[in-house]
Amino acid sequence: MSWYEERRENKRTEAMIRREDAAAAAQVRIAERQAAAQIKRADAQARREAQQQATAARRARRAAVVRGLRLWLGRHVVELLIYPIALLSFVLAAPAMARYGIEVFASELGALLPGITEFGMWAFAIAVVIERRRHPDRSVWGLVAGVLVFGAVAFGINFTHGLTTAWDHGVVMGTASIAGVVAHQLTLATAPKSGQQRREARIERAAARKVARIRKAAVKRAVAEIEADGSARLLYAPGRYTLTRRGLKPATVPGLPVAESTDWDRELADLLATTGAATATGVTPSIEGEQEPGDSIEGGSVATLDHGPDLHESSPDRPVIDRKPGRSMEQLRAELAAAIEAGTVNPRSAESIRKTLRVSAARARQLRDEHTKGGRK
Repeated sequence: MSWYEERRENKRTEAMIRREDAAAAAQVRIAERQAAAQIKRADAQARREAQQQATAARRARRAAVVRGLRLWLGRHVVELLIYPIALLSFVLAAPAMARYGIEVFASELGALLPGITEFGMWAFAIAVVIERRRHPDRSVWGLVAGVLVFGAVAFGINFTHGLTTAWDHGVVMGTASIAGVVAHQLTLATAPKSGQQRREARIERAAARKVARIRKAAVKRAVAEIEADGSARLLYAPGRYTLTRRGLKPATVPGLPVAESTDWDRELADLLATTGAATATGVTPSIEGEQEPGDSIEGGSVATLDHGPDLHESSPDRPVIDRKPGRSMEQLRAELAAAIEAGTVNPRSAESIRKTLRVSAARARQLRDEHTKGGRK
């Protein structure tokens, strides 16, 4: 190969290399442009999605606000109807009271008069609503009294102001000043209740009053236990009681077991006294229901809790027939004679004998009959 041909071949090779380099550079530029376009499209898509999400969020917030507003309006329909009346009442009365205050007090400070006549009753009226919503069980009679007092003051001053022109002006101005408060108290201060709720409330109040009276009677009946250091505490006798004019009376509730006696000290003292009296007189006390010689299966009869007329007699309104166990008829006759001598019993009344001697109705009638006939059966 000649020098010329070699040079020509070299130029051809260099041209081919340049074309390949140019093609590679073009491919790189194309790839870069494609990547940039793809990135741009991705950014645009992300912006569109972000805008859509923001739009959806705004719509959701607006929908939530609308729902909340509708819910609030539904719950406060009464307030929306009443408070405009209250606002009109205040707007009509306050300027007139301000001018009247300046005229009466002969000073610009008289313009503060609506703060007493109008704002005073409204302060108490709103306080009633707030207190009843925060503490439904708390009494608000003081706040209600404040509404009545300041309402009367507002009506009186506005009526007096209008009366300087004509009596009908006084009536209109006085009525306009308290119309808003009256409407507010009738609708918002007291929540409406159904008939069943009112009946239940009356029953609860009656039950609370009865419980209070019973607790007061229990305090009067309680005994005090004084410690060595001088401290004292009240002791109560648990059980079931009814409230009478004389205080608490033990009671028996049908269907419930009879409560056992808790006055052990008194019963023990009565038993010891009865035993001592019987020993001194030589009479052996017998317990009601004690089996007699003939009261056995062999003798043809059955041992019972009470004998004779007492077998079919009972006192349904007392849990215990005889509060002093172990007294025989001889002892009861002696106690009746002592009570007659002391004048604490009417011997012709079985009920008086029963209450005084604390015996069954049957034994009280037996003692009455014996006293009436002048002998013993």
